[in-house]
Amino acid sequence: MTSSPAAAGLDTVLLTGAAGTLGRMLRAPLGTACRRLILSDLRPLEGPLADHEEDRPCDLTDRAAVQRLLQGVDAVVHLGAHSVEAPFEQMARANLDGVFHLYEAARLAGTRRVVFASSNHVTGCYPQGHPLDPTDPARPDGYYGVTKLFGEGMAQLYWYRYGVESVCLRIGTCLPEPPDRRALSTWISPRDLFSLVCASLRAPEVGCLVTYAISDNPARWYSDTGWAQLGYQPQDSAEPWRDQVGDKVFPEDSLMARLQGGSFLGIGPFDPPA
Repeated sequence: MTSSPAAAGLDTVLLTGAAGTLGRMLRAPLGTACRRLILSDLRPLEGPLADHEEDRPCDLTDRAAVQRLLQGVDAVVHLGAHSVEAPFEQMARANLDGVFHLYEAARLAGTRRVVFASSNHVTGCYPQGHPLDPTDPARPDGYYGVTKLFGEGMAQLYWYRYGVESVCLRIGTCLPEPPDRRALSTWISPRDLFSLVCASLRAPEVGCLVTYAISDNPARWYSDTGWAQLGYQPQDSAEPWRDQVGDKVFPEDSLMARLQGGSFLGIGPFDPPA
């Protein structure tokens, strides 16, 4: 196996889901943190490639293709997934098979660090305002949250058995600004997300660490467990938008208004496939 990316410096980093919303946010800044950035998605990338970038489309459900993709990769930022609540059948292959293929490929290639994009929806069925620590029992708010919990379990397996380190980031609401009152608690700015991802790539000896990915929001529901270990210090806060988003709330007495998962609790149940 190769040495830890924190010890050896970041040479080659793979960004999966590079054409998605978070992938587009992270692409340019992440390229400043490594010598070579491999961008992978089935959708076309935006704009021309920089000198340090390489476009390598890959279907995460193709095990052999994922193994080829991981060759020579020091660390992975794994964003590739079906990223919204949907019928289970629509997300199972990318979010379950895909994450297994990625971790198994990392084991075979000697890749020592994965930054896994988990989600606040792993605990989305807790009441709003209930303080949470990553060690609290999971309460997924839908199939999407269940698949992210599966990914966290895969990360634990590959650390304890095979020594592949992971930082599982339970990402909150990552947009340029918080869109509603719920996001005063869950928001993370794009700048803070990059800072946390970079810290997750470089911190020494993380083992398998789960932490919430949010900005320095006074109204946050989540503890900052893991931030000191990673060296993450958020620079932004949702609080300046409080007056702007004050009236943007979910319907009173709905699950969306009462539980932390927000809008995902308004999606489903789904009819069985035809």
